[in-house]
Amino acid sequence: MDSIATQFFIEQALVSIRYLYVTSYVWLPFLLFVLFIKLWVDYLHTRVSYEAGSVLLEIKLPKEIRKSPLAMELVLTAMWQKGTMTFLDTYWKGKVVPNYSFELASIDGQVHFYVWAPPKMRNIIEAQIYAQYPTVEIYQVEDYTLKMRHDLSKTSMWATYFILEKPDPYPIKTYIDFELDKKASEEHQETITDPLSMTIEYLGSLKKGEQAWIQILFRAHRSYGIDAGRLIKEPDWIKGVGGVDEQIELILKKYKPVKPEKDQPVMPIPQMTEEDKTILSALNRSKSKYAFDVMIRGLYIAKNESFNPTSIVGLIGAFRQYDDKTLNNFKLGMFTDFDYPWQDFRRMRRSAREQGMLDAFKRRSFFYGMYQYWAQPKPFILTTEELATIFHLPGGVVSTPTLDRIASRKSEAPANLPI
Repeated sequence: MDSIATQFFIEQALVSIRYLYVTSYVWLPFLLFVLFIKLWVDYLHTRVSYEAGSVLLEIKLPKEIRKSPLAMELVLTAMWQKGTMTFLDTYWKGKVVPNYSFELASIDGQVHFYVWAPPKMRNIIEAQIYAQYPTVEIYQVEDYTLKMRHDLSKTSMWATYFILEKPDPYPIKTYIDFELDKKASEEHQETITDPLSMTIEYLGSLKKGEQAWIQILFRAHRSYGIDAGRLIKEPDWIKGVGGVDEQIELILKKYKPVKPEKDQPVMPIPQMTEEDKTILSALNRSKSKYAFDVMIRGLYIAKNESFNPTSIVGLIGAFRQYDDKTLNNFKLGMFTDFDYPWQDFRRMRRSAREQGMLDAFKRRSFFYGMYQYWAQPKPFILTTEELATIFHLPGGVVSTPTLDRIASRKSEAPANLPI
């Protein structure tokens, strides 16, 4: 009986192969054309991104910043620029939506804030940051990642992606949930909890010979279709399948009156639970914000004599304070090591992952270039409110001694100076 089934399966497979061969003149040119378009668009994006170059800006913080993360949200709103796409722009000029990177780096325990961006966007970014944080200082600096090499005889490293556990429309816990949008008097400053302080404290706890990098790559979200080089249109995060509107409708559907069947009593409408009220409020608030495509990487690298496995645990927990079990939370995506020894013969796969992650960090490549969507299928959505929560310029409530701050506060010159 088994031999008959096997013979039948082989015959059917041969028939299918013959059918594909006979009809190849129909589907093969189409498949080759689609492949050519994808490779051509990827090539244009890579070339344009390379030719445009990049600039790395370090933000030096003063001793006191009396601004809530709302200030950074306003900066992000100004950076949200998706532009217009025509077929000429996409398939000939290689035009792309600008992408940026917010970065937190600890080098020997010294904590730094960086912004990586295309050079043409530098003036806009600096102007917006100075408008919201007039006491900070911004400098163009050498790329801190370029000095690092993947050399197992001298260094050890671990890296990961951070992704969302639930669908994109569900937001994480934001600065509004932490009540950082409310002004507090000086005597109540100690009651303020800045969620970013946990990440900065971890970064500041590293010792000499250790480094930890957190890279938040983002670009303005748009619905990418054939005009932007996508043959299959990506759904809009609000109105598309699985979007915000659909999530809201699924909740409201539970509380709509049900028409009774004949001779059946009318069932009372159940009262909305507090959990669903919280979700609806959060979804509607997110709906009113600008959205970004986001990818987050974390990397820990240290000299072999300084390598501390506990520091990896700290990096894993760097985003745990934003978790909200009712709404959304971060979890680990791909990471460089493996659970079992037999998954990685002679450490070849782990070394390849480590080299890839380190190179991707240096290139800031994910949306475009050679590491486009590498080891992570797609970006996720964060609104300006969520993005400003995980990266903003902290005030005096963050007292990490290794946080690099300006020694003196800048002030304007007196108006009565002699000329």
